[in-house]
Amino acid sequence: MSAVNIALRPRDEIDPSVDHVIQSLVSGGSADATCTTDLAASPWTFDVSEGYGPGASMGDVIPTGSPRQGSLPQEYRDADPADLDHRIRAAKQMLGDRVVVLGHFYQREEVVRHADYVGDSFQLATAAKAHPDAEAIVFCGVHFMAETADLLSGADQAVILPNLAAGCSMADMADIDQVEECWEQLAEIYGDMDAADADGLVPVIPVTYMNSSAAIKGFVGRHGGIVCTSSNARTVLEWAFERGRRVLFFPDQHLGRNTAKAMGVPLAQMPMWNPNRPLGGSNADELADARVILWHGFCSVHRRFSVAQIDKARAEHPGVRVIVHPECPMDVVDAADEAGSTDYIRKAIEAATEPTTFAIGTEVNLVQRLAAQHPQHEIFCLDPVVCPCSTMYRIHPGYLAWTLESLVAGEVVNRITVPGDVADPARIALERMLAAKPPAGRVETPGSAQ
Repeated sequence: MSAVNIALRPRDEIDPSVDHVIQSLVSGGSADATCTTDLAASPWTFDVSEGYGPGASMGDVIPTGSPRQGSLPQEYRDADPADLDHRIRAAKQMLGDRVVVLGHFYQREEVVRHADYVGDSFQLATAAKAHPDAEAIVFCGVHFMAETADLLSGADQAVILPNLAAGCSMADMADIDQVEECWEQLAEIYGDMDAADADGLVPVIPVTYMNSSAAIKGFVGRHGGIVCTSSNARTVLEWAFERGRRVLFFPDQHLGRNTAKAMGVPLAQMPMWNPNRPLGGSNADELADARVILWHGFCSVHRRFSVAQIDKARAEHPGVRVIVHPECPMDVVDAADEAGSTDYIRKAIEAATEPTTFAIGTEVNLVQRLAAQHPQHEIFCLDPVVCPCSTMYRIHPGYLAWTLESLVAGEVVNRITVPGDVADPARIALERMLAAKPPAGRVETPGSAQ
């Protein structure tokens, strides 16, 4: 049964587990659709294979040399869900305050229930920073998130990613070598990238989304740039425009375009940079006139949402409130009632005082959980096809049990460490982001001009 139909069942029967949904679909218990029946298999089935695994990113090209997860011990592969649940709880109890478990909003329910903190990538990195006494931080998310936690946590703290194969296809779309080459080509157009003009502005300020590698954050820090999140992208772009004529924004083109458009930047002044083409596929005149240069990257989860899905939701549910993530394509953000980060979506639903029908355009695990948590509302995912994030899906209770029981035994597995030469400038970029605060009372919603 799809997430949409589950949301329409009696409220006390809503199951927050997307895995249960997928198993029902594959076993023939429902005639609804999933993007691939491979999702029903355990993720260690795919750890020996190249690629991101089944789910929204399964068609994306994974870079050569991307991290692979070693073989998970057989005892964890053979354990049933109830046994894994018991072992995780027992290990956490034994470890106590020595460990903090962080769970991203997009994690499967069977993992999130064990998290000490649940949030978006930045909220969880902040939570890691707030626990300097913990010996280990187990980050149930994806690779760039664990890197950020390592950047913000203490040097004596171990940040652990339960499955090393949990990467991010969007983060991988901005390769450090390609970004360096882009910078060199832009310098041929704009001249000295460090030279300010008569107004005190340099030619380009690089801005990277939090969903990027530590190497990219380090690049940004070295070149006077800044990191942004989906909830503060407007404030960060304003910060950048105070310092530069234009912005190079990566890796997500959609967040950059939606945010800059809401700020009044014309689409004609937002050329795309395709790293596989000379000058990114633009010409010197287009780049000279640019305000925001958008990197050719995207989130495969949010690219699945469409205006047709919104039209269908409105036709079938008069009065529906449509909220989408700003990583969605521009036409989807324009057609929605609101656009905002995962935390914005969560808070919008929590704040609704009257029973409301919500159609949500973001990853299905969060949508399913919100439907279960708020039975007074009717909440469903815009995409009727169950297709979770491929890489978040790689974190399974079996891996969480293994990492925690390894800690109990005195062994740290899957530690994520950012080298010092990358970490130092990356922290500078993150500190600039922390210092760039929106005006009091302003909520940043990229779908509308403010």
